[in-house]
Amino acid sequence: MSERLLEVEDLSVEFATEGGVIRAVEEVSFGIDRGATLGIVGESGCGKSVTSLALMGLLPRPAGRVVGGSVRFDGAELIGLDESRLRKLRGSEISMVFQEPLTALNPVYTIGRQIAEVARRHLGLSRSRARERAIEMLARVGIPLPDRRIDEYPHELSGGMRQRAMIAMALVCRPKLLIADEPTTALDVTTQAQVLEQIVTLQREFGTAVILITHDLGVVAETCRDALVMYCGEIVERAATEHLFNTPRHRYTQRLLEAMPRIRSRPLTSLPVIPGSVPEPDRLPSGCRFAPRCAHSGSRCELERPRLQRLEDSDVACFYPANVEADGAAT
Repeated sequence: MSERLLEVEDLSVEFATEGGVIRAVEEVSFGIDRGATLGIVGESGCGKSVTSLALMGLLPRPAGRVVGGSVRFDGAELIGLDESRLRKLRGSEISMVFQEPLTALNPVYTIGRQIAEVARRHLGLSRSRARERAIEMLARVGIPLPDRRIDEYPHELSGGMRQRAMIAMALVCRPKLLIADEPTTALDVTTQAQVLEQIVTLQREFGTAVILITHDLGVVAETCRDALVMYCGEIVERAATEHLFNTPRHRYTQRLLEAMPRIRSRPLTSLPVIPGSVPEPDRLPSGCRFAPRCAHSGSRCELERPRLQRLEDSDVACFYPANVEADGAAT
């Protein structure tokens, strides 16, 4: 059996808007092995969540659509797969933890009923056995008194408890791939650490591959083997996490890492920032999309779009990468 579980090649996604068609994801390519963890990092609006929805076949219709590329999961092509077959995959072999559980969970059903429904649909369990499985999963994700919590509604739980319930639902069928979209957003630091620990523990126990979507580089450093950085719908750097943090090649990656707070390294007032702002999706630069915010850009960057190229231990889309003497540019 091949070690590669998911292979995404040149995935492109467009949205029809009142102002015209917008390309939200542009020729994104990456892969993940069985049981591995991949982090997808970037600012809000860079295309991280859209990419995950495209993988799941959950793009809002008719506005959003995949216009190019391939997504192969466990050897099968997902792009163009009929909805009935996608439904069988979702929840059983591919699951997703959404960013805001209060909107993802159905408010009129108890969390136990929602978890048990997944088990009944995909595993064919009886009603009583599905309930037992739901209680078991709630206990596994660290929810106290699971035999009581199972009959509570989403609004009766705290934010951390709701997120744990979402993880229990996503993993109840022990899927091959879990996509976690900002799973710790709006949670306090302690709860964030607990939720991430639960994901990692269950991943190791079930052998599940995890795609972790986040804007928090610290989360990626702690949990992911590999990472890719997105900007304006494109992948600008892709590498093993250790290499990405120790030797960032793309100027955007370098600036993101420099902007991370560090204990005792400098006063908070001197925290570096990336100048400028992310361009509007309908007004993207014709060349490198980061060029207007980059201190190292040249005329080539303004005219030509850089493509991912292998540079030692990283794939980077930059004409003048950091930590490398290139065309006379300083590191």
